[in-house]
Amino acid sequence: MKLVDMVESQMIASVKNEEDLQHALTSNVNIVFLLTGNLMTIANYIQQLRKADKHVFLHLDFIDGISNSRNALSYVAEYWKPTGIITTKSHIVKTANELGLKTIQRIFLIDRAAIKKGIEMVKSCQPDAVEILPGIIPKVIDQLSRELDYPIIAGGLITDLSEVHEALQAGALAVSSGDPEMWKFDL
Repeated sequence: MKLVDMVESQMIASVKNEEDLQHALTSNVNIVFLLTGNLMTIANYIQQLRKADKHVFLHLDFIDGISNSRNALSYVAEYWKPTGIITTKSHIVKTANELGLKTIQRIFLIDRAAIKKGIEMVKSCQPDAVEILPGIIPKVIDQLSRELDYPIIAGGLITDLSEVHEALQAGALAVSSGDPEMWKFDL
C-alpha cells in the first residue's frame, strides 16, 4: 500500500514520550511517528498502536539502543514490523527500502543550500515520502511539491489549525505534530 493511500487523517501524531503515546492511541490520527522508546519498550509500543489501527513509523535516531546498521534494520523489519521508518540519513532509506519497509526521508530546511541538498538526497534514495522541517514555510512546501514526485509531510513549529491549512494548501499531504491537542483536529 502506498503511503498516500494510508493517510486517512491529514494530521500525524509525532510521539516523543510514553505519556503522549496514550493520547495517540485514542486520537483521530491513523499514522504515528514514534520518536521514543528503547530496545525493551518499542515492541510493546508498536503492538499497542497496531491494535488501535495506527500505521507506525519509527524514527530510528530516537530509539535508544538501536543502531543504524543493516542488521539492526533487518531486525526491526522482521521482528518489530513497523509500517516503516523515518530518518535523515539517505543510506538508511535505501536499506529500509530493500527490506520492504516504507520510508520517510526527513530534511531540515535551514537555507537554500539545504533545500537543494535535500532534493538531491530524496531523488537518490527514493523514499515513500518526505518530511520537511520546519513545516511553516508554504512557499517552500509548494516548491518541493512541484520539484519532487514524493508526498510531502510538513512538521515542526506548526502551532495552530491555520498553519495546518496553509501547509496543506501549499501542497503537503499531511502535517506531523508533537502536540496531542493538534491530533484532535478532524482533517
